[in-house]
Amino acid sequence: MAFISRKSFQLYSSSTPASRTALMTLSKRLDFISGQQKPQNCSSVATRMLCVKDKPQYTFCRKKHVQLQMQPLSVSETVHLYGDTRNCTKSNHVWMDEQLFFKKLDKLCTSKEIFYFLSSLGVMSDTMASGALQRISEVEVDDSGLKNPGLLENEVFRALCFQFEFESSKLSNRGLLNALQALIKLRIDPQSTLMTSLLSESEERLGRGQLTAENLCALGEGLLELEGPSCATLEQIVKHMQERDIERWSPREIVMVYKILQVTVREGKQCQNLLNRLNRVTLHTVSQLNPNFTSVILNSLVVLHQSRAVPLVTALCKHSVKHVPYFTDHELVNVLEAFLYFGQKVQIFTEALERHVPKSIHTMHPQTVSKVMQYCCKKMILSKPIFDAVAEGFISSAERLTTDQIAVYVIPFGTLNYLPPSASSLFRKLEAVLHTRLGHFQPHTLLNLLHSCVLIQRYPINFLPKIFSPYFLQKLQAQPPGLNRVVMSQLTQLFLTVTLECPFYEGPKLLSKYQVKACPTPQSSPDVHLFKSVKKGLLYLLKKRIYFASEVSTPYFYVVDIEIKLDEEGFVLPAAQLEEVHRRIALCVDGQNRFCADSHNLLGEEAIKQRHLQLLGYEVVQIPFFEIESLQNTRKMADYLHKKIFPCTYGLSN
Repeated sequence: MAFISRKSFQLYSSSTPASRTALMTLSKRLDFISGQQKPQNCSSVATRMLCVKDKPQYTFCRKKHVQLQMQPLSVSETVHLYGDTRNCTKSNHVWMDEQLFFKKLDKLCTSKEIFYFLSSLGVMSDTMASGALQRISEVEVDDSGLKNPGLLENEVFRALCFQFEFESSKLSNRGLLNALQALIKLRIDPQSTLMTSLLSESEERLGRGQLTAENLCALGEGLLELEGPSCATLEQIVKHMQERDIERWSPREIVMVYKILQVTVREGKQCQNLLNRLNRVTLHTVSQLNPNFTSVILNSLVVLHQSRAVPLVTALCKHSVKHVPYFTDHELVNVLEAFLYFGQKVQIFTEALERHVPKSIHTMHPQTVSKVMQYCCKKMILSKPIFDAVAEGFISSAERLTTDQIAVYVIPFGTLNYLPPSASSLFRKLEAVLHTRLGHFQPHTLLNLLHSCVLIQRYPINFLPKIFSPYFLQKLQAQPPGLNRVVMSQLTQLFLTVTLECPFYEGPKLLSKYQVKACPTPQSSPDVHLFKSVKKGLLYLLKKRIYFASEVSTPYFYVVDIEIKLDEEGFVLPAAQLEEVHRRIALCVDGQNRFCADSHNLLGEEAIKQRHLQLLGYEVVQIPFFEIESLQNTRKMADYLHKKIFPCTYGLSN
């Protein structure tokens, strides 16, 4: 986290008499009565100036009030500390004022409005003051940081901070911790005397066991954001939390402990026993989790490698469905990463994405869209609503994408063998981007991108000379994973594509040393059960095993599942015969692994293979799983194959 340095921003300066005098003058207008003082009816205390520390997300009303007087006061004026609110006639007025304060505060949208509002008030509790800081941090801080650094020079803000530092021991727990969180969010220098004072007071109260579970959460959240993984105090917080009944923890407390455990595990601490208890308790609170808590816990389970917490992961993934429209970009990315890490695929989650993404595509962060496409690609989910929306989003915003994002947007179209309605515009835009930014792509990213294009018959002719150049191949070899079998098979398939499908290509060729004869992929191997059934059917049909060969390597990179040879008259030849072969039939036994999930749409790798086999002279006969999985015996399989392979008739050569 970036903090404003003490040089660029000083909350106050006590180094010069002038600055000290100015702040003390302002302090006469900001009189504070500490919530830690014992209540005495109508007692007087010297006027003080206080800055309350509270994080914007956690606003609470207190029954014991700290009064912050902000009306102009003379030097001799004092502030009255009301005693027990049950015995004070003004206590109801103060309590109502606090509720009205927050109602008005929530309507203010700039720090200028908030400071003006504070300057007009009479009596204020420390919770109200910290709530003001919290509201300032809400309206003035975004993902890029502090929007208006000038607010930190405001005299009201500086005076509050000055008083917070010197009155920290007299604040309520909520006032102390909420103010600390707000100041952390405002990027105040953690080494400043103000922050040191607040942190020291918080840690002292932690050591004395004075913090409630809610207070422990606030402190833990602040320290996680402020100090990161090296904060030793986090272990103390977890220790104190464990002393309480874990079964009674609130969702917020559960989330905070998960986040702290992420840090302690990174530092090599062992906490699996606590995690097991926490996972069991969380399982029963899943239905109570809001979008943020759901996302945080899933992310923690990934970081903590909780692959055995299957019931909890499954419940969280199902619960996340209803939150899809409400996740922030960052939260949705966390959820998708959890789905990928734990191998989850929930149909209703995909359906929720299909409703959400098309409506939000132009406002979603590119990294979120990239993660959605990565999720679809790895899960082999061909969602036309999502892909069509992403294509439109790419056309309108490609110039703003990084090279990695461009690749992740486009590659799934080739992998899942899908051309959207806007395909012509999509690939025109891609070509334009490549012309202007080709040199910006990492070698392997560029190869993956161009290879995905040829899978769906979009030929990057203008860019292949670069791909086949010795210089580019050397760069590929120099960067991980180097020129492994997968990379060389992509190069070979690109070269085979331009040879078979683009005969007009006259650019450089791929040197033979970079070509491979075959490269099996998870999709290239046939489904074992399906393959066995088809071979039994063929044996029943052709009578002898010699009339077909299985898993035949061709000279052209591809492996044919089953090959049948015919002579000129259409008679089936023995598979080993090399002479008088007039026709070759390639049977593609396509199991579910060669199709998109829950679809009859072939994957790109299988589609290009069958296309190339046809161009190489094979008669390709597809045997898809959905046509034969219901066939109950070998006889029915043989009848099916007869009609599929030999629609008219067949004969056996003697």
